[in-house]
Amino acid sequence: MSATAGVLRIGNASGFYGDRFDALSEMLTGGPLDILTGDYLAELTMLILGRDRLADPARGYARTFLRQLEEGLGLAKERGVTLVTNAGGLNPAGLAEAVRELGRRVGVPVRVAHVEGDDLLAARDWGEGVLTANAYLGGAGIAACLRAGAEVVVTGRVTDAALVSGCAAAHFGWADDDWDRLAGAVVAGHVLECGTQATGGNYAFFAQDGIDVRHPGFPLAEIHADGSSVVTKHPGTGGAVTVGTVTAQLLYETAGPRYPGPDVTARLDTVRLSQAGPDRVRIEGARGEPRPGTLKVGLTRLGGFRNEVTFVLTGLDIEAKAALVRTQMEAALDRGRRPREVSWSLARTDHADAAVQEEASALLRLVVRDDDEKVVGRAVSGPAIELALASIPGFHVTAPPSRGAPYGVFEAVYVDAAQVPHVAVLPDGTRQDVTLTGPAPAPSPEPAPAPSHEPAPAPSHEPAPAPSHEPAPAPTPGLSSANNPAAPPPAAVPTATRRVPLGTVAGARSGDKGGSANIGVWARDADPAVHAWLRESLTVERLRALLPETGDLPVTRYELPNLAALNFVVDGILGAGVASQHRFDPQAKALGEWLRARHLDIPEGLLK
Repeated sequence: MSATAGVLRIGNASGFYGDRFDALSEMLTGGPLDILTGDYLAELTMLILGRDRLADPARGYARTFLRQLEEGLGLAKERGVTLVTNAGGLNPAGLAEAVRELGRRVGVPVRVAHVEGDDLLAARDWGEGVLTANAYLGGAGIAACLRAGAEVVVTGRVTDAALVSGCAAAHFGWADDDWDRLAGAVVAGHVLECGTQATGGNYAFFAQDGIDVRHPGFPLAEIHADGSSVVTKHPGTGGAVTVGTVTAQLLYETAGPRYPGPDVTARLDTVRLSQAGPDRVRIEGARGEPRPGTLKVGLTRLGGFRNEVTFVLTGLDIEAKAALVRTQMEAALDRGRRPREVSWSLARTDHADAAVQEEASALLRLVVRDDDEKVVGRAVSGPAIELALASIPGFHVTAPPSRGAPYGVFEAVYVDAAQVPHVAVLPDGTRQDVTLTGPAPAPSPEPAPAPSHEPAPAPSHEPAPAPSHEPAPAPTPGLSSANNPAAPPPAAVPTATRRVPLGTVAGARSGDKGGSANIGVWARDADPAVHAWLRESLTVERLRALLPETGDLPVTRYELPNLAALNFVVDGILGAGVASQHRFDPQAKALGEWLRARHLDIPEGLLK
C-alpha cells in the first residue's frame, strides 16, 4: 500500500452478490486508489452459498468476483491497488486458490492471502436443519494479511465494515484498543459497504436535489491516521456525495447510538458530518468504546416450502370478488392436508373510472407454507387454475402458478469471542492466529438513560428489555429530552399547519436485520427546526398509527442529534428474515418510503 500524504484511499466495488459487474474495472480505472474492497455477503447470500456447497463442496464462494478478476487482476497489479473482499463466503481457501490459478492463467502473478475461522458449522450442534453457521469476524485477519504483503485478501464472513477497518489498522499501525481511530474507520466502512447507496442510490431526495442517479459512481473514503475520513467518488462519475446521502447510509441497518462490532463499539451519536467540497463529505468526531466480549453468529436453515398465487380483480365489486375467490380456495385447501401457514392480502391498487385497465385492478395474494413440498405445490396451483372459468368475472392471475419453492430462515446467536478462531493464512502459507483472547475491557460504568422503547401493546405495560447484544445508550449526547437533559430543547414552531406527506420535510431509509427492520428518519438539510418537530411529533405511538403493520410489534426509538435523525427498530416485522419471504417487501427496503408518503399536519413554517 502506498497511500499519499498520510491518506489511505479505500474504494468499494460491490455492495451485494449481484451488484454492477463492471464496477471493479470502473473503480480501478476511474482515479487513484490504494485499496479496493468488495462486499458480496448478506444473510440471504449465505443461504444461497450454503445450498451451492451442498451441491458441490468445492463451491460456496461468490464466483462473480472471480469473473471480474479476469480483467481486473491485471488492472489492479498495474495500478498498485490491493484487493480485499469477503467473496470467499463459505470457502475462502477455495477462492484464494482460484485467484492464484487465474493469475497464472492470465500471466499476472499475485500474492494471495485469506482469512479463516468464521465457519462454525462443525463446531457444535446448532439444531436441526442448520445449513450455515458463521461468526462475524473483525478486521484483525485482514490486517495481518496486508502486513505480510498480500495483494489480494479473501475472507469469509466478516462484518461489512471490517473490510475497511482492517485495512486502516494495517496501514496506520493502530493497536487493538485504539478505540476512537477504529471507530472512525468502522463508520467509514459502514458508509462504503453498500456501494452506491452513499453516492445517491436509493436516496430519498434524489428528485428534489436533482441528483443524476442513472449510473452513480461507487464511493471511496480518504482515511486519515486519526480515524477521520472524507467520503467522495471518482471525478466525472454519476450520482452525488452530500451530507444527506451519507446520513442516509449511516442510518441504514443500524439501531441505537452504540454500533457494536468485533473490532470496536462505534458511537454513532458522536459522528459529525460536513460538506468539504463538491462530492466530498468529511466524517469526524467518532468515538469508540471497547468491543463486546461476544461475536454474532448467523445461522441459516431451510424453513420449508412456499408457494403463492396472485389473483387480479378488475373493475367493480372488488371486495365481493375477493371474498368469492378466497372462499373457493379455502374450500379446496381444506379438502386435502391444509398447509401449515395460509395468508391472504388484498392490495387495493384499483382506481375508479380508470382509463388504463391495470389501474382498474386490485391484487389478491395467497401465500402458503409447509414442510412438505407437495402440500404447497400442485395441491395449491391446481385448484387456483381450476377457477379460471368458474369464479369471478375477468378472472386471471399475474403468472402461472408454480410448484412449491424452498425458503430459508435466519437466526442470530452470540458466542464468546475468545472461543472463535480467527486465522490469517499469509501469502507464503503461514498460518497466523489473530484470535482476540481474554475478555474485552468493560465500557465506562456511567449511568445510561433508556431509549424511547415501547413493546407491542399487551395487557402488561412493562417495557420490553433492550436487545442483549447491545448495551443501553450512554447519556452523551442525548436521546429524547425526557431522558437526557443534554438534548437540545425543541425549537418553537408556528401553529398553522398543512396536511402533506412527511417526506416533504424528512428523508428515510430502511432495511433488514434478521427478522427486524429499522427506519432511519432525518430532517432534510439537517434543518434544526424540522429536527425539533420530528423529535416531538414522530413518537413510537405516531409511527404505529402511520404504519399500521407495526401496530402489534415492539418498536424502539433512538435519537441521533448530530445527524438530525431518529432511528426506529421494529422487531419481528420480517418474520424469520429475508429468505422466509414473510412480507410483500421482505427486506423492508421500502418501509421508510411508505412512512414518508403518509400525510401529517406539518407546521407551515417548516415547508419550503
